[in-house]
Amino acid sequence: MGGMSGPYLIRGSVSLPEAELMWRFSRSSGPGGQHVNTSDSQVELRFDLASTEALPEVWKARALERLASRLVNGVVTVRASEHRSQWRNRETAAVRLTALLAEATAPPPKPRRATKIPRGINERRLRVKKQRSETKRGRQGRDWG
Repeated sequence: MGGMSGPYLIRGSVSLPEAELMWRFSRSSGPGGQHVNTSDSQVELRFDLASTEALPEVWKARALERLASRLVNGVVTVRASEHRSQWRNRETAAVRLTALLAEATAPPPKPRRATKIPRGINERRLRVKKQRSETKRGRQGRDWG
């Protein structure tokens, strides 16, 4: 089973160094039958965001601000226990962490520039509205009946 072990790419050429990732394995409550009681297939991946040197300072500040609610002493934690195999759970946890960091370090969206509605469009809208109003007024049958 091939995989993506090694440097986990966040964006561009910036990646998470394997040395800064802390792995913890425990018994999973997920699928696996009797096997689940004996194998440590749940994976917990921790990454010390506050003290890492792998991310550019701007990204780090952005990520610390955006992930503030998820951090415990500057450490972000991701869990995976969907799969029966520890290896697949490791891959899932790593993918989740890189996706989380990619989103948290993304530049803020460009501010929206307010635009003015062209006068012609507004005038046409009002003209159509007036026509509709006239049509409906014509239906108020005072004379017929």
